Amino acid sequence: MNSEIEYKNFIKNIDRIIYEKIDIDDWSIPIDLIFEIVEFLQKSLEDLRTIVMEHPFVSKDDEIHFFKYIKPEVLGRLLYFTEVYSVEMRKPNGSIDSIKKYYNDRLNELTIYFESNLDFYQYYRSKATHLDSHYFVTGHIDFKLCPNCTPYDRDPEFSTCYDHKAAQIIANDMLCIYLNKKSHSIDKQTIIEQSRAFLPEHPFKWTGTKIALVELGYAIYAACVLNNGKADIKEIMTYLEAFFNIDLGDYYRTYITIKDRKKDRTSFLSSLIKKLIQKMDEDDCL
Repeated sequence: MNSEIEYKNFIKNIDRIIYEKIDIDDWSIPIDLIFEIVEFLQKSLEDLRTIVMEHPFVSKDDEIHFFKYIKPEVLGRLLYFTEVYSVEMRKPNGSIDSIKKYYNDRLNELTIYFESNLDFYQYYRSKATHLDSHYFVTGHIDFKLCPNCTPYDRDPEFSTCYDHKAAQIIANDMLCIYLNKKSHSIDKQTIIEQSRAFLPEHPFKWTGTKIALVELGYAIYAACVLNNGKADIKEIMTYLEAFFNIDLGDYYRTYITIKDRKKDRTSFLSSLIKKLIQKMDEDDCL
């Protein structure tokens, strides 16, 4: 099991299970689902430890590669979802401004952590190797090189001097994206509310999927049927969000997902056509 390909497949399987549970573009993950993912990742990390204990490394290079790249990928995901859980559990109940400040304060904490660990960030991200035997080999903790870099109670057979910090880099990168998306979502919600103020009252609420509405919005844009084709995609999507009181998130990224579909790239529009034809046929039978 110590081959790089098998470890990569292990990580891919973890991601597959996670993204079967959540929508990668939906940044409003229910707390109970986050907790479920944390438990799953804890079990995955234990499974990874069992594999390593049952299949010892064949060389020092294999050991370094595992603790530099493989374990941090799994542990990094665990740290990330644990942090997301903590962020959402501690989120204040208050005004939009107070919530946005809360997310921005957490972003500032990531910046402080980055600055206080700048040397290792640069080492890890530059893919340097000259200190790997100190950072990523078990039983080799040089307190002069990395003071206070690891707790005394950490598993000595499954931990090295800096594998946890490597995982923290991965987690912080993902958490930075998450917090920025949450902050951006608040801004979007403000724009939606402001836009809705100019709309007449109506009883309509979008009950389909977000990806279906994005597909519809891009179809309207492509057909050039608004303002003689002069309405841009941002204007169209902002109007749909305001009209249906829904945050479509990163709709361009969603569009890329739609465009890359292997089968029916316009599945929602195709279903509309099918439903309309079915309705026409039923009316003809009356």
